Amino acid sequence: MTETETKRYETRRAIAEYGRSLLEDDLTTGTGGNLSARLDEDHIAISPSGIPYKEVDPEDVIVARMDGTIVDGDHDPSTELPMHLAVYRERDDVGGVVHTHSPYATTFASLGETIPASHYLISFTGSEVPVAEYRTHATEELGEAAVDALGESFNATLLRNHGVLTADDSLDDAYTVALMVEYCARIHYQARAIGEPEILPNGEIDRLSDKLDSYGQ
Repeated sequence: MTETETKRYETRRAIAEYGRSLLEDDLTTGTGGNLSARLDEDHIAISPSGIPYKEVDPEDVIVARMDGTIVDGDHDPSTELPMHLAVYRERDDVGGVVHTHSPYATTFASLGETIPASHYLISFTGSEVPVAEYRTHATEELGEAAVDALGESFNATLLRNHGVLTADDSLDDAYTVALMVEYCARIHYQARAIGEPEILPNGEIDRLSDKLDSYGQ
């Protein structure tokens, strides 16, 4: 294999493995959700449509151009390909995108409510998890709504009446953000069931974000 072919295979293998993790980590059910990673300036790899995650092999993962043209893979790409592409086109800093139907975060998506900074780990996403306007799934319009909600400042958004989208430097990072969103959503839900959560100020979230950027260096 050439270096490019090796990179593509490893990325497709990672998408297949993270797909199984979506189920193991209770971030989705059935074949719901999807994952992608940027391969280069003009190509991404994305999970296939409708195949149970446990049955997805690296060669089943689709390679597509930024214009949506399929260049590798024998299956249909995720129906949310337009949403993933919209994020990559608008955010040069994004190397991985994860879409989940995680239950606590999706509860807030169905309420149309942001997840505020009631737990410091929200700093993985920004000062909060904003809510995108409702648009029909698998449409260009949904991608536009997700991009608008993410802006340049957020690594996650709730898709109203639908689920969650996270975007970060890499697929690994985007998956970590998806875990943090669900954890913070659960804590906020539980705190609200008992009383009124205290919300951390933006200045503290900024300090925490700086700490996360330098963590482990």
